[in-house]
This record gives sequence, structure tokens and C-alpha cells, in this order.
Amino acid sequence: MTADIWLPIAPQEIEGLPEGPRYLFWDGGEEFPGDPGACVFYAVPYMKPVRVSVRPLPAMGAVQVVQTLSAGVDHVQPGLKYLRPGVRLCNARGVHETSTAELTLTLILASLRGVPDFVRAQDRGEWLGGFRPALADKTALIVGYGSIGAAIEDRLAPFELARVARVARSGRTTARGPVHPLTELPSLLPDADIVILCTPLTESTRGLVSGDFLGRMKDGALLVNVARGPVVDTKALLAELESGRITAALDVTDPEPLPPGHPLWQTPGVLISPHVGGPTSAFMPRAKRLLVDQLNRFVNHEPLRNVILTTEENGA
Repeated sequence: MTADIWLPIAPQEIEGLPEGPRYLFWDGGEEFPGDPGACVFYAVPYMKPVRVSVRPLPAMGAVQVVQTLSAGVDHVQPGLKYLRPGVRLCNARGVHETSTAELTLTLILASLRGVPDFVRAQDRGEWLGGFRPALADKTALIVGYGSIGAAIEDRLAPFELARVARVARSGRTTARGPVHPLTELPSLLPDADIVILCTPLTESTRGLVSGDFLGRMKDGALLVNVARGPVVDTKALLAELESGRITAALDVTDPEPLPPGHPLWQTPGVLISPHVGGPTSAFMPRAKRLLVDQLNRFVNHEPLRNVILTTEENGA
């Protein structure tokens, strides 16, 4: 049987792919490019819904690697139960740090300095002056301190913050300072002027930002979500936003896409971007480099990068 590799980028556009396998292009279209049963390496289409991402998985009896082009893997995990044991799931660590960190800073600065108000005033031909909060001297709390969280802190560094606190699933020490375990999050929230969410969506982080979480945030704090929409309880967030106690900048929402007429569109104090943290001009060259590196490793039987999990007998 032919060993096929499915790519969401046309293989002729990727320099450096190893010789040997047959490369097939599939970006989520209705027709599969070949027999899913012959696919040994499945690079998942980027920014496609769960139903598209997992559709070929039940028929991929020979697949050995599932490679996402996103940092999160929640859009493929529902399909892992169809796979045989030993299939490696890899994410795109190293691809999205730059773009996501850029957008995080954009959302923070735009929210604090009132850029949405300036744009609306410009549409009205109105000169809208006044004092606005600065990022300088603020305390930021990064929830989900992995590679994206570290990239965000790198870009916060020149802005003269008073303090940056870091939280991850488990505590550790970094060159920039301690990373607190998730169990210490409640005690850190009251001191943070800006709370940045960049944690993956897992069963333990789904609904993490609950009414209790939001209630611990200080008055006037800004919540920034560049993680996944379901990390935040939308109903609880709406209650806090409508009270005017906190503000929010959201690149992701629950539900997503946010439907017309949803209360978040009209709620004061919220800035919404349509899940654009990753899709920038920086994505394609980094995605191609990742695929070339991983596929060369795969063909040469070398250890793969970014292995998140390996499927087991009962699915993973």
C-alpha cells in the first residue's frame, strides 16, 4: 500500500520535503485526495472546525502521526478515539508565538488607550481627548505560561510594567522568575491589572474563568483572552462587563464565531477580534518549516518535536 502524507499546504509550495512518500493536498474539502486508509502522516487543515478536522480519522487505520498547525489540539482530540494505539499527536509549538504575542499586545494597548473609542469618534468627526490608562506601572498576570505566554512576556518587557506574574499547571522557575502553580491563581488575581489567558483548552481549563475567578479580579482590571473561548464562562463575563467593574479584550469567544445579535457585541467595555491571533503573514513560513522538519524526522525515524500525547488502547 502506498504511504501517503496529507498536507493542508500544496506540497509543491513547500521546499525541503523528504523524498519517498506520496504527498497529497487536503485543506478540508468535501472530496478526500486519496484513500484515508493509506495515510501515515496527517497534517490537519488549519482553522477548520472540529467536524472537518476529525472527518477522515475513523478511516485512517495506518496513520502514525497527527500534526496540527495550531498550538491547541482541542479541534482534533474528539477524533482520537478512532485511532489505533501508538499514534502520536503533535502541535505547532514555535509557529504561533510571534503572531499571538503581537495581537495580545495590540489588544492590551488598544483597550487601555481607548483606540476603539477613537475610531468611533473619527467616524463621527469628533476630537475625543482626555486621559487614558497606560500600560506602564501595571501588574500583568499570564495564565498559561508556555511558549506563547513566554513570548507575550518578552514583548511586555519594554513597557515598564511594575510586575509580571506567571501561572501554569505546575510551578517551576524560569530565567524571568517563578511560575506559580494553578492552585495559587486565586491569590494572584486580586493584584493583577491585566489578566492574560493563553492556556490550552483542556477539561481542567474549560470554564476556568468562572464567576468566582472574575469576582476575584480587581476593579478596573482588563481580561485578555487569546486562548480558547470556552476557557471563559461567557454568562459570568457578561455579568461583570455589564456592571462596568472590569473590561475585556477577546480574540476568542464562546460561542465562536460570535453570532449576530449576541450580547457581547454590544456590551460596553469589550474589544473583540475574530480569532486572528495566528493567521498572519508570519504563519506560512513557520508552518512550512515545522512540516519540513517533522517530515524529515518522520521519514528518517528520528524523534518528532511537539508530541502532546500518544494514543492508547482506549483512545486518548
